[in-house]
Amino acid sequence: MSDSELEALREQAARGDVDAVGELIERAAEREDFEELRRLADGGSKDAADQLVELASEKSDLNELGRLAANGNSDAAEVLAELTGEDSTDEGE
Repeated sequence: MSDSELEALREQAARGDVDAVGELIERAAEREDFEELRRLADGGSKDAADQLVELASEKSDLNELGRLAANGNSDAAEVLAELTGEDSTDEGE
């Protein structure tokens, strides 16, 4: 996909085209493009956030998982706890 095609897809996504958002997520995941996935997740896409957690988990990216967990992503918090050997059920005791 050319840069101009990618930009057109981003414009469609910005206008609310859910198919364009899905395509962007898929392509970003294939490219391991954390920045694109972050942008989409920060824009409210749960699918992008899920993909970001999955990619960060595959890469053992504790910083990204920590950032997501700090922003309230419970899936990221669970994966982070698994990767670091922490028991998330002990919190608050």
